[in-house]
Amino acid sequence: MPKMKTHQGTKKRIKKTASGKLMREKSYRNHFLRKKSSARKRAYGKQHEIHSSETKNIKRALGE
Repeated sequence: MPKMKTHQGTKKRIKKTASGKLMREKSYRNHFLRKKSSARKRAYGKQHEIHSSETKNIKRALGE
């Protein structure tokens, strides 16, 4: 049986907290920033928890 490989793109984008939550960055913070409000840009900078419906697939991609 071959070894299970972790998905390298997922590994770079998702961090696991000490309590076991999976956290991700928000998108839309690369360009066209002038028209976005400061509050909106701040919200994009924060880490967000991954939705419960996605966790099973992501954990599999991370090799857990």
